Amino acid sequence: MCSAWGSGGEYCVKETKAQRAKRVDEILGRLCGRYGTDYKCYLHHDTPWQLLIAVILSAQCTDERVNMVTADLFVKYDSLEKFALADLGELEKDIHSIGFYHMKAKNIIACSRALLERHGGEVPCSIEELTALAGVGRKTANVIRGNIFHEPSVVVDTHVKRISRKLGLAKAEDPEKIEYELMEVLPREFWILWNIHIIRLGRTICIARRPKCGECFLADLCMGREI
Repeated sequence: MCSAWGSGGEYCVKETKAQRAKRVDEILGRLCGRYGTDYKCYLHHDTPWQLLIAVILSAQCTDERVNMVTADLFVKYDSLEKFALADLGELEKDIHSIGFYHMKAKNIIACSRALLERHGGEVPCSIEELTALAGVGRKTANVIRGNIFHEPSVVVDTHVKRISRKLGLAKAEDPEKIEYELMEVLPREFWILWNIHIIRLGRTICIARRPKCGECFLADLCMGREI
């Protein structure tokens, strides 16, 4: 099979809407059969505000590294008030093993203050209120909406962007545009699960630099598989 995209930005393999819907159903069925249907958040947290801070920290960093840092961080700063009053330099030292720690420390302090001052210490639900917080973009907001409030949301991280394009379910480069593309082709009840499943697929089989297409249970349904 040729690459997923032609020179004009179109799929090399054409399919009708009915064919694509059938292929999507098969993809979702196989993903659920392999990974189940339980919602799983890979970032450790006990409260909504802890998850919000963990997701801010996770930008361009692995969940494993974030979990290592927050294991001590959430003991030292066990309330939003402590984060809001944190010394910037000290917080930077506490999270220095995570990339972009200077900006993340500033955002965490500003975000914590905003939650206390504007939202009574509660994490808001709406995407507009969430994205108004320091360090919170659409991806972070959708993680919160999906995991805390169980609002159907499509989270587009690097795995979802790459693999959704590879599967032929999205063609945009911009994550927000991919979010809307996926909302068009995926049933609403699978919006949250898509991210959970694709993260697992991307970490174990469809690895960015060395995809194991020969071992992939979706290979025959993938428009961008390498043969």
